[in-house]
Amino acid sequence: MRARLEAYFRFSEHGTDWRTEILAGVTTFITMAYIIFVNPSILSQAGMPLAAVTAATCLCAAFGSILMGLLANYPLALAPGMGLNAYFTYTVVKGMGVPWQTALGAVFVSGVIFLLLTFTGIRQLLLASIPDQLHSAVAGGIGLFIAFIGLRNAGIIVPSGATTVTLGNLRAPTAALAVFGILLIAVLQTFRVKASMLIGVLGTMLLGIFVHQVHWDPHAFSLRSLHATAFHLDVRAALHLNAFEIIFVFLFVDLFDNIGTLVAVADRAGLIEEGYTIPRLTRIFFADATSTVMGSLVGTSTVTSYIESAAGVAVGGRTGITAITTGLLFLIALFVAPLVGAIPTFATAPALILVGALMLVGVGKIEWSNPLVAIPSFLTLVMIPLTYSIATGPSFGLIAFAALELISGQGKKKNWLLYTLAALFVLRLIYLAHG
Repeated sequence: MRARLEAYFRFSEHGTDWRTEILAGVTTFITMAYIIFVNPSILSQAGMPLAAVTAATCLCAAFGSILMGLLANYPLALAPGMGLNAYFTYTVVKGMGVPWQTALGAVFVSGVIFLLLTFTGIRQLLLASIPDQLHSAVAGGIGLFIAFIGLRNAGIIVPSGATTVTLGNLRAPTAALAVFGILLIAVLQTFRVKASMLIGVLGTMLLGIFVHQVHWDPHAFSLRSLHATAFHLDVRAALHLNAFEIIFVFLFVDLFDNIGTLVAVADRAGLIEEGYTIPRLTRIFFADATSTVMGSLVGTSTVTSYIESAAGVAVGGRTGITAITTGLLFLIALFVAPLVGAIPTFATAPALILVGALMLVGVGKIEWSNPLVAIPSFLTLVMIPLTYSIATGPSFGLIAFAALELISGQGKKKNWLLYTLAALFVLRLIYLAHG
C-alpha cells in the first residue's frame, strides 16, 4: 500500500519522502493557521455567527487542501482568502447593504463560473498568455508581499503618517521575539536544516511562552455550529442584475490571485516544466473552483490557494501529501481550535519574511537589459506589495507589456488573449478608481 501511494504521488520523481512531505504540510499549516481566527473575526462583522464561520473555515480549508493534494498532487493548501473576506464584509455587506446570505450566493455563482471557465479551458489559456518572465516577476512580487506582511505582523515595520511606514520599536517584546525567530531560522538554514521553518516558529513560540507573550483564550467550536450558516446562501438574489458587479469582483480577483499564487509556489518548487507549462493545471483549477462552491454552501467567503504554501515548499514539500497533511491538520483544528490559537503572529512572522526572501530567486531570470521585459516586470514586482494586492501587480505588468509591444510594432496575432486581458485589467483599474 505504501509503495502504491509513493508511486501515485511520484515520490521518486520529486526526490522526496514521507518525513519531508509531512513536515512540509505541518509547516504550511502553522504559517496559515491564523486564518482559523482571522477569517471568522472579519466575517462575523457581516452579521455571520462567529462559531459557524470558524467551523466553516476549518472545514473548507481541510476539504480544499485534501482535494488539491489527492486530485492535482500539488503542495498547495487552500483556505478562505484574505482580502476577499474583507471585500465580502466591508464592501458588499456593510458598504452596499447586501445581506450576507446574498453575498454567499454571489460567491457560489462565481465558483460555478470558475468551473465553467476551467472545463472550457479559458483559465488555462489565460495562464498561458502571460509572458514567461512576468511569472518570475509575479513570484518575486509575492515574495516581497508576504515578507512585508511578516514584518508588519512582527511589529518590525509600523504605519507612519509622515513616511507611510517606518521602523517599529525593536525593544517591544513581540518585535524582539520576531527578530530572534528570523535569526534562528537563518542560522538553521545556513546549516541546511530542513525543518528550519518549523523549528523557528515553534522555538519562537516557546520563548514567547517563557516571557509571557503567548495568551490562550479557549472557545469551543464544533461541526454542530455549522447549522447557522450552512445552506443559508441566497443564489436567486445574487443573480439579480444589481449583484453582477459583486460576482465579477469575486471572480476577477480570485482568478488572478490564484494564478499569481500558483505560479509563485510551483516555480519555487521546481514543478513548472519546459515551456513554462504547469502539469495537471485543469485539476488544480477544478480543486480551487470546487472548494469555492463548497465554501459558499457551508458559510464562508471565496476559498483560494494560499501563498503560505511556499513555507512548506521551502522545507522540501513537492507532492500532494504536503497539502493533504495541511488539510488533515485543519480538520483536527476544528476540534482543538483554542490550541491552534496559541500560535501567535510574532512566531509565524519570521517564516513569512524568510520565505519571501527565498521567492526572489527567480528575479534573476528576468532580462533586465530589455525595456520591453524589464519595465513590465518591475511594475509587477513593486506593485504587488505597494498596493497590497496580488492581482494588482500583474494588472500593471500586463498592461505595460501589451502597450509596449503594440506601440513598438512587435505585436503578435497569437497574443490576442493577452491584449484582451490587458484591456480587462484597464477596466478593472478604472472600476477601482471609480469605487
